[in-house]
Amino acid sequence: MHEYFTDREFGPQARTGQEFSSSAWEGLVALITRLISNGSFGADFPQQCLDGPAIVGTDFMTFWTALRAEVPGMPQDLHNEMPPSPVIMDFIEFCHIHVAYPIQGSYHSFFEHHHLSFDQARGRASFREEVNRLLARNGLAFELRDNGHAIRLAPPILRESLMSAVFDTGDADLDAMLEAARSKFLSPDSGTRRESLEKLWDAWERIKTIEPGKDKKESIARMLTLASPDKSLRSELDAEAQALTRIGNSFQIRHSETSQVKIAYDEHIDYLFHRLFAFINLVLVMRGNREEGSPRVVS
Repeated sequence: MHEYFTDREFGPQARTGQEFSSSAWEGLVALITRLISNGSFGADFPQQCLDGPAIVGTDFMTFWTALRAEVPGMPQDLHNEMPPSPVIMDFIEFCHIHVAYPIQGSYHSFFEHHHLSFDQARGRASFREEVNRLLARNGLAFELRDNGHAIRLAPPILRESLMSAVFDTGDADLDAMLEAARSKFLSPDSGTRRESLEKLWDAWERIKTIEPGKDKKESIARMLTLASPDKSLRSELDAEAQALTRIGNSFQIRHSETSQVKIAYDEHIDYLFHRLFAFINLVLVMRGNREEGSPRVVS
């Protein structure tokens, strides 16, 4: 990916933006318009040569009709109306599914066009590079992955651990909860990220029961002792465990009674997820380190 002068001189822009600016949206529209014009979507939406069975470009109306059907919320006029970020990311995923590099074959002099063949892998790789450069240059916290899935980049302090996390606690249900929380937290959609808190707090409740004990209180006490044999730090971990449980019960995370506090801002979602994820990571990793034969937890 090309590195611009300002990136080399001052470092890359912080990627924390959740909403597209008008210039970022217009840049994306320009990219897709260029790819439509050069026939990059012709493999799936072919414009046929009038003189025989050959593809010569992209049938825009077929492309547009399929796009509007699969991505509700796309505006009628891409140049004058910008959809919300989750819809834009769906738009990008749709284009990644159907893009392919157009290879010019024989030249049809009567119609003054080339007949085309396509290299899908090359087209998708080029598309990902261009889209990700646009997102990075505009400081947007989104990325298009090799599998064609658009994800939200976690806050920098969490990003590396979340992207590389492998959950292997020895409890399949707990692993599934943790993985669901992670994948939802990385979603471009704010509503889905809110669901990540519910999954993470559900995992926290299950963690309280995975150590032997007559009840949940005794089980979590054993877990915290494994996390820190030092009494002073253990006391702090005790207080944090109680605070996290209180947060889960007081805010609209695991329950939605009217008496509970609604989480209003995406930044608060990030903070709460980070706080509990860091605590869970600590207690599970320490459990794995201190219990002989215990499997890897997070890596």
